[in-house]
Amino acid sequence: MAVLPVLLLFLLSFHHQLQVLAQATQSYQDFRYMKFVHNATNLPQEEEYDYIVIGGGTAGCPLAATLSEKYSVLVLERGGAPISTPNVLSASGIFANLMEADDGKTTPAQRFTSEDGVKNVRGRVLGGSSMINAGFYSRAQEEFFSESGVEWEREEVEKAYEWVEESIVSRSNLTLWNSAFKEALLEAGVGPDNGFSLDHVLGTKESGSTFDNLGRRHGAVELLNKGEAKNLKVAVYAPVQRILFSSKASISNPSAIGVIYTDSKGKSHRALIRNKGEVILSAGALGSPQLLLLSGIGPSSYLSSLKIPLIKHQKNVGQFMADNPRNNIFLVTPFQFDPSLAQVVGITTDYFIESTVGDLPFSSTSEPFSLFPSLSSSSINLSLASILVKPPGPLSHGDLRLASSSNVKTSPRVRFNYFQDPVDLARCVRGMRKTGEMLETKSMNRFKYTDLQGQMGFLLLGSSLPSNYKTDDSSMEEFCRSTVTTFWHYHGGCLVGKVVDGDFRVMGINKLRVVDGSTFTVSPGTNPQATHMMLGRYVGLKMIQERKESK
Repeated sequence: MAVLPVLLLFLLSFHHQLQVLAQATQSYQDFRYMKFVHNATNLPQEEEYDYIVIGGGTAGCPLAATLSEKYSVLVLERGGAPISTPNVLSASGIFANLMEADDGKTTPAQRFTSEDGVKNVRGRVLGGSSMINAGFYSRAQEEFFSESGVEWEREEVEKAYEWVEESIVSRSNLTLWNSAFKEALLEAGVGPDNGFSLDHVLGTKESGSTFDNLGRRHGAVELLNKGEAKNLKVAVYAPVQRILFSSKASISNPSAIGVIYTDSKGKSHRALIRNKGEVILSAGALGSPQLLLLSGIGPSSYLSSLKIPLIKHQKNVGQFMADNPRNNIFLVTPFQFDPSLAQVVGITTDYFIESTVGDLPFSSTSEPFSLFPSLSSSSINLSLASILVKPPGPLSHGDLRLASSSNVKTSPRVRFNYFQDPVDLARCVRGMRKTGEMLETKSMNRFKYTDLQGQMGFLLLGSSLPSNYKTDDSSMEEFCRSTVTTFWHYHGGCLVGKVVDGDFRVMGINKLRVVDGSTFTVSPGTNPQATHMMLGRYVGLKMIQERKESK
């Protein structure tokens, strides 16, 4: 009989998810937030606020909107508003964003290459990487919460997820390719079929998306619409140069008092916090540790070598940087598809498998940056389906170092050490073997070509699995190493328990927090954006409650 209450709770939760998604699907792109977006050149040289949020990204937007319900908030975003780069507003613009040359200033996908030699991008636009990603929305696994070092209030976590989902998450109809992909996962034994769910459950499921059925993106930026307009100001093209600290505080007890940022004309501005206010870093897994280091918080010997004045010795800033490796099989399909982003995922304890499909025009000089491991081809136009494998975690990690000790616009140097831990490599091998099994299912037969001899097979772009992939571990390990790319889910650098405490306060520093993926030990769920947005809402409510209790 004890099963019935649990079943009832699951059904009620699922019913609520469908209700929430129905509301979101019916909405149009909502640009009301533009009424409190300002070009930094138009802001005063000095202002005061209760809270300053550095980074208007996937976590920063919901955080700022929440805090503005009670207090004045300034968001400082280094990129521009989405309407300035319309490719970020639609599913059809995803590849265009990756193909657009980085101008170093305003393009929404800022390019960088890790010291592992893997190409990558980071969001440089209001809404952050939620405006350049593939939109897949799925909540974190249970282990993320139990092993995070944070004492989560799980009812509040659920409410924070729902707050996000009611506004920007949709359930889309499965496309032909994603229906076949789902069938192949189930045929290959990635079961059970969990239908539609936003939760992280073992097996195969359909999940939500921040794209609606018309291909319009509803990124984290739209969560700003939930803020209190009179309390919220967002500055774009406003990169923060460094965090300011009180001259009265001792080096053993420094306090943040504000920031210095510049506008697009190079003019410097100061933003200060009022009594009981805070500075909050939400600049992402690269930006947040970079700004701590530039501001004098990090390993003392390292900062001294760069002639950066020391504010607080913190040996773990920039450490434990991790990026989930992505390995792929790219199928050239025998007929064209309408573009389709990830809608289905296969979840096991060892790997996650997702897929996308679309017509992809590119050449050796304009292929989508960071999408492929390495291609050299003449100009071609392909309908291309990709099957993507991602191991959870990962366990491998590296570090971040400054490429410039004075210019925040220069991306830091980062090494992720993909597959350094043998567990990650073994998970890749198992995931790619499962991909091979999927290609042998009946569901995939319709995507094969017939050659002149009447033999059927797949036409692949890039590397194919080794012929002995089922039995030869060494050849599969080499395949994983040689074809590794990024899933764009990098994290770390300001870990809970090492740089910030369980309330996301920077340890040893007053009035300074970090609220973004740089605090995560592992990537949450199959795709992290759901949990980044939940985090912003959750911490914002906790901060409001803390101030209420301190009165």
